[in-house]
Amino acid sequence: MSDVQSWIKETVTGHAVVLFMKGTAQFPQCGFSGRAIELLKASGVEDLVTVNVLEDEEVRQGIKDFSNWPTVPQLYVKGEFIGGADIIGEMHESGELKTLLKG
Repeated sequence: MSDVQSWIKETVTGHAVVLFMKGTAQFPQCGFSGRAIELLKASGVEDLVTVNVLEDEEVRQGIKDFSNWPTVPQLYVKGEFIGGADIIGEMHESGELKTLLKG
């Protein structure tokens, strides 16, 4: 496992909620990342860690390899890959996201 893969694994398992995104929670740099942050906050997320993939090309590619998911943002809860912006949106609408974040 490469250093980047090890770092990603440590990051997603070491924090309850991690969002790999373009930009930061305060300054999202794409609409999908902004929407993901909005939905997480609306669902009551308390302990959110964000990783700006634009700051590191290795991480940007590494997270896609790690999850086998081609796009960012990517949400992880308790070390488990949940999905991207569309899935976060669907889970928010169904109430499943709030339940997951509280669990």
